[in-house]
Amino acid sequence: MTGGRGRRIGVALLVSGPVLVAAYALAGRTAVHQAAEAQARGPRWEGGRIDADGLTSLGVDAWRVVALTALVVGVAALAYLVIGPLLGRGGRGRTFLLVLSGFLIVPYALGCAVAFVNPPRLLGGLYQAADFVAGLPAWQPATAFLLPAAGLAQAVGLALTARRRPAEAPRTPLREEEPRPAS
Repeated sequence: MTGGRGRRIGVALLVSGPVLVAAYALAGRTAVHQAAEAQARGPRWEGGRIDADGLTSLGVDAWRVVALTALVVGVAALAYLVIGPLLGRGGRGRTFLLVLSGFLIVPYALGCAVAFVNPPRLLGGLYQAADFVAGLPAWQPATAFLLPAAGLAQAVGLALTARRRPAEAPRTPLREEEPRPAS
């Protein structure tokens, strides 16, 4: 793989991080909306506040946790998107960028942990809203895997874009081979 091709693949992987985080947020919003509709239509619904988007109070709280998780991880993903190409340039500041990229794994890891706890299901249990929990789509727990996938893609992308190009050896003029004496 040539340096230019590897760098382009690395940038594409870096871009996939924020895209996967946005997909997590969108899928979370869709799942919470479906669960809130099921809660409002369920037999245990006692009436309550439903906002303009059709979310119940529980739906709003669940969406806020999902959105905050996506925001924290998304900011880290955008930071990696900026750091990757800067590391590839070399020069001054490379050590600082490497240290910063090491610290940015903390919000990524925390976001992944929160996503795997499954806040909509957890909040539904805390609110004792069985209709909300039953209304969550079957695919909703799998959305948590989008965040580690984003992190892994960006880690590979960072490694590909941060690689230094090998210094080219000075070109020596080619000598023509001397004719060998006939024996």
